[in-house]
Amino acid sequence: MASTESIEPGKGQGNRRDNMPGMAANGRVISYNVSEDQRPGGIKVRFKIRIATGKRAKQIDARQAKVIMEVLQWQRQQHQARP
Repeated sequence: MASTESIEPGKGQGNRRDNMPGMAANGRVISYNVSEDQRPGGIKVRFKIRIATGKRAKQIDARQAKVIMEVLQWQRQQHQARP
């Protein structure tokens, strides 16, 4: 079951907002609970995705691009090393 919720300052964050730099107080969170029949070993699985905007989103994009390039370079090296 997917749902969206608004992030409220101080709620669910232990009254800490410093772990959400660059996100407005009206940011959004997308939550998704995996149904029982799709859970690995029956454990409860929940995904929570925070939507970043502005400066924070640009920082995340740059970091993700760097990691993707590193993975692609590693994959190429592994492929070339095979006989």
